[in-house]
Amino acid sequence: MLSAVRSFQPDLIALTAYTSQVNIVTDLARQFKALDPAPFIVVGGHHATVKPEDFNDPVFDLVVIGEGVEALRQIAREVAGDRCFSNILGLAIPGEGFRHTPPRLHPDLDQLPLPDRTLSARYRQHYFSEWLRPLASIRTSLGCTARCNFCALWSLTGGKYLRRQPERVIEELRSIEETDVFFCDDESMCDVKRMDRLADLIRESGIRKNYFLYARVDTIVQHPELFVKWRNIGLKQVFVGMESFSDTNLMAMNKGITVSQQEEAVRILRELDILLYASFVVDPDFTREDFRALTAYVRRLKLYHASFSVLTPLPGTVMYDERQGELLPYRPELFDFIHTVLPTRLPLPEFYAEFAQLWQSAIPAHRAIKTFSKYGLRQLPGVFRLLGAAMKTLRQGHLDHCRPADLKD
Repeated sequence: MLSAVRSFQPDLIALTAYTSQVNIVTDLARQFKALDPAPFIVVGGHHATVKPEDFNDPVFDLVVIGEGVEALRQIAREVAGDRCFSNILGLAIPGEGFRHTPPRLHPDLDQLPLPDRTLSARYRQHYFSEWLRPLASIRTSLGCTARCNFCALWSLTGGKYLRRQPERVIEELRSIEETDVFFCDDESMCDVKRMDRLADLIRESGIRKNYFLYARVDTIVQHPELFVKWRNIGLKQVFVGMESFSDTNLMAMNKGITVSQQEEAVRILRELDILLYASFVVDPDFTREDFRALTAYVRRLKLYHASFSVLTPLPGTVMYDERQGELLPYRPELFDFIHTVLPTRLPLPEFYAEFAQLWQSAIPAHRAIKTFSKYGLRQLPGVFRLLGAAMKTLRQGHLDHCRPADLKD
């Protein structure tokens, strides 16, 4: 990346980061700033919005808080002109103390321009999500109607669920060449009437794609007819946040679903032959018995695909505010969902060993084989090598807590 910047010599560089990437992005910015001529550097994205003070560093000229599409356009004009940024909404200007401009409201999503996919044409064959390759992505909404206390997505929009009109989505779908399309919404099916209308328009338009989207358990259970309709127009996979095997834990997360609803959602999607991509959360307070119980629950559901993440109170969430006093010393790079940022009940080496074992044993081999077959024979050797490396990394996760706090990735 540094060589590309040296060659191109941009006047303006815009960076984005999740919490786990704070140090990575800051180090990149420091390298860019050392070039001659030094570029103007802007940082934005999720973490910049919820914890902008982490970027109060001289290597950053501006921090964008909130939606950055229009903000970046305005910043570029000023960088090329008078460099007067005080009238641009939603900025934090680093210095001895942040100087904030008034907040920027989220725009009407239908007013944002459609992406010019010709700009990424040479790279798009490399876009993928597991076996979906090449994969195009589209955003049709922003935010969520749920109020899970471990999630920051609904708070980023001030609790509002913002959505695009179905007709506008159809316009963008027509511009997508790829067969596989990922709806990168925070939660796609919140507005059932809108998604029902969009399904009708897709069918009427003759667009044929394979779709992968996010949906909640309760939406699946309460509106199975919607998933029948989407199955008929190409829905192949649904990412579902199951989170826990316990109603008590689900209630503590303010998830708004029950274990019995989870089981019903699994049944509905199985009957529709839609792959359920289930996601579960591992609490740092887990005992060995809890790990065994989660493994048994996943096996009882007869899932073909499941992922597991460590419960992480991200900045910007209700849980972060409630449990901030319990957090381990702040290391942004550990907020990656495979490390714990809370004290564990088990000794750290045992916790990570159990976590790795969960990944390896929750889906039995005969069902895992069916999922792996989606990669195709040519890709399987590489997939297995990556999985082996990933399991080794998980088992050794405790070693990352021993690294010096100022050692950057």
